[in-house]
Amino acid sequence: MKTGMNLLLWTTEVTAEHYPLLAALKETGFDGVEIPIGDGPESSYRALRREIERLGLLCTTVTIMRPEHNAISLDASIRRAARKRLEWLIERTALLGGELLCGPLHSAWKTFVGRGPTEDEKRFGADVMRAAGEAAARAGIRLELEFLNRFECYLLNTTADTRDFVRRIGLPSVQVHYDTHHAHYEEKDVTRAITGAAKEIGHVHVSENDRGTPGRGQVRWDETFAALKKIGYDGWLVIESFSRLEPAFAAAVHIWRENAASAEEVYREGLRFMNERWARAKA
Repeated sequence: MKTGMNLLLWTTEVTAEHYPLLAALKETGFDGVEIPIGDGPESSYRALRREIERLGLLCTTVTIMRPEHNAISLDASIRRAARKRLEWLIERTALLGGELLCGPLHSAWKTFVGRGPTEDEKRFGADVMRAAGEAAARAGIRLELEFLNRFECYLLNTTADTRDFVRRIGLPSVQVHYDTHHAHYEEKDVTRAITGAAKEIGHVHVSENDRGTPGRGQVRWDETFAALKKIGYDGWLVIESFSRLEPAFAAAVHIWRENAASAEEVYREGLRFMNERWARAKA
């Protein structure tokens, strides 16, 4: 098991001003960092990789898809744009030396049409993700598809939804990204959800129900970690928490109040909690 910290707690675009933070996360004991992929210049990403490697950290990446890059759109030109965007995101991940790209890559974030997904949308999405998965495999990268709660997405809301979608794609380079925050909303039985996707889960976000410090909310942590151990999960456990440090992002993810005393509390207490609960979990 590897521990990571998602940098979205601080920013949507990591720059040199965040390098001291990377050093603090390394000192705290994290194995790696999860970098949000934005639209910064290539030179910034090359410099960031050098700093990550200098510190001896590993790297994963995370992003969302915008409406103009919606893989399930009925408009073929938008689906083509989604495919190109995914290829660009894979290139940026490779530039950072990342081993995987995660997030709701399958469809545009918070884009709704007033109904549930159709068979055509599932087929369109799987076709785009299959092409992206092939590009990812050539780059030595995995794509981890994250299901979201019903208020953020309508294509994939549960572990089973995502497992079935990944099976439709049919590539080892495309897996399920399990997020405890969204599972808290949508899963009736987290043990059944996780064990039901034992072969497909490839990435895990450790995220509290209020997006604050892990262990201070309502997520069923003991059941979650026990189920992950039961399926033999040995990948990343990445803390994902949000704050109001970047107001535009905070508004987008509906963080109207601070859910922790400080960012330092989130990552220090969060890592300690995660390590302790993981160590004592019984498969």
